[in-house]
Amino acid sequence: MPHAARPTVTLHDVAAAAGVSVATASRVLGGSARKVAPEYEARVLAAAAALRYTVDASARAMRRASDSIALVADDLTTPSMGMIVAAMEREARTAGAFVTVSATMGAHERQLETVRLLRALRPRALVLTSSRFMAHALGGRLLKELAAYEREGGRVVIVGETDMAFDAIGFDDYGAGRAAGAFLAGTGHRRVAIFAGVRELRTVSDRTAGFADGLRAGGVDERDVRPVYCEVSRQGGFDAARRLAEEGMDGRQAVLALNDTVAIGAMSGFRAAGINVPEDVSVTGIDDIPLAGDVTPRLTTVALPLAHAGAEAIRFALAEAGEPRRLIVEGRLIVRDSTRLRDA
Repeated sequence: MPHAARPTVTLHDVAAAAGVSVATASRVLGGSARKVAPEYEARVLAAAAALRYTVDASARAMRRASDSIALVADDLTTPSMGMIVAAMEREARTAGAFVTVSATMGAHERQLETVRLLRALRPRALVLTSSRFMAHALGGRLLKELAAYEREGGRVVIVGETDMAFDAIGFDDYGAGRAAGAFLAGTGHRRVAIFAGVRELRTVSDRTAGFADGLRAGGVDERDVRPVYCEVSRQGGFDAARRLAEEGMDGRQAVLALNDTVAIGAMSGFRAAGINVPEDVSVTGIDDIPLAGDVTPRLTTVALPLAHAGAEAIRFALAEAGEPRRLIVEGRLIVRDSTRLRDA
């Protein structure tokens, strides 16, 4: 009578028997260059021997790809994302890893498809950056894919707002907007336009709400704050400025732009319409991209620590798994030449 086939022992079984994470077991049994404490290494090796664990094809694939960190972003062409990705690459290289990147343009189905493809390639970690990743998106299918990937020994880090139980790094967009609004109100501006983007994006809604609250706290009447929705791009800011100029500025003394790219486009649009910045209208942005300090006039902005967030995301991705961590990074107002005091 033939013997019954011995049940397949997985890396997860070895990790459970040794009382360590799957990632730790993978490093010991997969020949990773990353150091594991001798106590944990001994426990993993003992558990593997007792269970008669054999490295399978998927484990070998994980070993080959163990130095890669996969970044899934919305749009890789924006200056702010360029700063984040550059910082990720520097931090990963310092740790002996490398970063691969994929763009999804924020489409949920494309995000899911990309995660599925990357999961099959078994990178060491997935770093997802977007305005918002929520557990209920796509009926929870993205959450299930990410959870399965972590059970297999991977790590997930989200840069942006999320209610998922993974490590996450977020930006205080509301606080950045409020700082910009309060500053303009404090310089005497009383009729302000907000150049915002697509209303559905959380970044837009948080920064816009912060703008409005900062202005209101500084004594600006809510009726004198006008939102102008535009494409989140240099062209979007240019077009919004031209439209406002054609209306005779509608009495507006200042513009708060969703980000620096929109603000720089707005300054160009005003210049093309014969309106001077900051003599006729003050302009303020958010992010502090490199170009903000090079344009004429130099742009007043709220600097967000984009490079710091990118580096921290890689540190999270390379750290041992544990309870999900949340880090919120805050902005800092930088006053330059695109704003001025107004007479009372």
